Amino acid sequence: MPWISANVHTFGYGHGPAPSAPITLDVRTLLRNPHADPAMRNLTGRDPAVREHVLNTPNARELVNATAERVRYLLTDGNHPRGILVRVAVGCAGGRHRAPVLGEAIAAELERMGIGVEVFHRDIDKPVL
Repeated sequence: MPWISANVHTFGYGHGPAPSAPITLDVRTLLRNPHADPAMRNLTGRDPAVREHVLNTPNARELVNATAERVRYLLTDGNHPRGILVRVAVGCAGGRHRAPVLGEAIAAELERMGIGVEVFHRDIDKPVL
């Protein structure tokens, strides 16, 4: 397993301010909101239907790839590792749907790049807003 070089923190702006991070994504207006569908409202980003709904938003996968590439860039000086930890914060309204899906997708892409990553979902289990 690679050394942990990145942390991805997901959160909901409705539950508090964004965690401090050099990369912060506010996806409240960028991605389709599963909350708008009553069948998905009480689910979370851990549910396949929510994941599919969010990642099938136009440009969602491009956002994932671009964010992972930015992390890779910050972790290296050219092609040489810099030995730092990069934190990414991904926020949506409640922290239950869009942010966790995007955070997990970014983490998966970082792992595919050989970058060790940990994911923290601050608000995924909090009440629906």
